[in-house]
Amino acid sequence: MKNKKFSLANIYLIFIFIIMYLPLAYLIFYSFNSGGNMNSFEGFTMEHYLAVFEDKRLINIVLNTIILALLSSVIATVIGTLGAISIYYMRSKKLKQRVLGLNSVLMVFPDVMMGASFLILFSFLLKIPMGFYSVLLSHIAFSIPIVVLMVLPRLYNLNADMMRAAEDLGANDMIILNKIILPNIASGVFAGFFMALTYSLDDFAVTFFVTGSGFTTLSVEIYSRVRTGISLEINALSALIFVISLLMVIGYYVIQSRERKAGAYE
Repeated sequence: MKNKKFSLANIYLIFIFIIMYLPLAYLIFYSFNSGGNMNSFEGFTMEHYLAVFEDKRLINIVLNTIILALLSSVIATVIGTLGAISIYYMRSKKLKQRVLGLNSVLMVFPDVMMGASFLILFSFLLKIPMGFYSVLLSHIAFSIPIVVLMVLPRLYNLNADMMRAAEDLGANDMIILNKIILPNIASGVFAGFFMALTYSLDDFAVTFFVTGSGFTTLSVEIYSRVRTGISLEINALSALIFVISLLMVIGYYVIQSRERKAGAYE
């Protein structure tokens, strides 16, 4: 009976992975097509990848996207880490639950609704022109809850006796933060940073609402180009994005596995 359930579960997982990855594999496969369409594969070529690197406007957008993602992720990681520490030290359980609830709501809040909310906030209330700064603030805002969720479990795994001992020895809050808390939650901080970076690079819905005519990101640019017709240059670009995202996910799991090993040795 167990073997039957196990085999059914495997079949289901394989089916789900096929549905998810077959279109992506199809897209990447045709990025090497020497023909100009996705109707038939005429031969292997790298010209579409070369075209991506020769497109100066596209390279500019890629650099803007990377700068935006790195900057928003760093700021969100700092704010999210400090926020997680503040939540951890909250004495009121009711207040802590409410703050965690609000943080969770932001995680599941629809991207379209979030983008529309930011658009109203920046356009009508704060009067911030749509462009780099509006996109940056939006990415910081939706990345902070991710960082909080990554850091909090590491804080709860801290040995409270170490902090009590440090306090007894005369250590102030800054010493405890720098010497005990941050080194022990570093893996969670890095994991939060990588997750925030991935979300920022991949985001389309929120960015689409708050980007301006003078600034755009890679996801919005791909959407604009696809609307005018399928180009195999877009296939090549999408394949490169997939590889970068995959490397980030691998980096995240490497950090997690190292943390588990370190915990096992302890």
